[in-house]
Amino acid sequence: MDPATVLGMLMALGALLVTMLLEGTDPTAIVLVPPLVLVFGATFGAAVAGSTLSDVRRIGAWFRLAFAPDRSAHTPALIALLVDLARAARKEGMLPLENRLAGLEDPFLRHGMQMAVDGVPLEQLRAVLEGEVEGHRVDDRVAARFFAKMGGYAPTIGIIGTVIGLVQVLQSLEDPALLGPLVASAFVATLWGVLSANVIWLPMSTKITRNSDLRTAQMNLLLAGVTEIFQGTNPRALRVRLQSMLPPSEARQIAA
Repeated sequence: MDPATVLGMLMALGALLVTMLLEGTDPTAIVLVPPLVLVFGATFGAAVAGSTLSDVRRIGAWFRLAFAPDRSAHTPALIALLVDLARAARKEGMLPLENRLAGLEDPFLRHGMQMAVDGVPLEQLRAVLEGEVEGHRVDDRVAARFFAKMGGYAPTIGIIGTVIGLVQVLQSLEDPALLGPLVASAFVATLWGVLSANVIWLPMSTKITRNSDLRTAQMNLLLAGVTEIFQGTNPRALRVRLQSMLPPSEARQIAA
């Protein structure tokens, strides 16, 4: 799990809590079951209504993707592995590399190297791997849009909850003592709608997009490495080629 996502959400909720305490508001005043049920339940239901059944089955994986660890931390190790594979391929040939495939943890790299060892033509190998990259990108885009839709629905559903609460207020006009608490409770739904959208759903959508970008960049790095190994590129030249694909900040860290 990437602590940045959880830390950011806790900071936002912490800022809300501190603000309420500084203003003398009891934080438990916003913890009301009916608005929570409406906002979270109806928001999720509305997002599911705009999805397919196969999408719904992947929601658990989408949540994990939003909190996935930073993939860029593994880039130096992947480059070192590709260079080592290139060195072994130039020394022993491609076929002996088959004994090392089972030890490759990354399934994309393992698949690419298996095709290279099997002698799949370069253009076909590249087309297959590029198709896998695009497939992952499409899946991630669907996941990001799902949570973005939840971020769009939540504030509106919160307003619906407020309207429901105001209806209850209008039904209690004969008892002025109840009006204050009822009005306050009515606006809790709007609070949770806006809060959940901007602290939970939209940040999760943004994080999935960011993780997708990192994964795509890493898969393109592996694709380049596999094709260069297949063509017998010198290991030193391969390292330079792979490092050139990295953002300057990451390339400087690896060079250091």
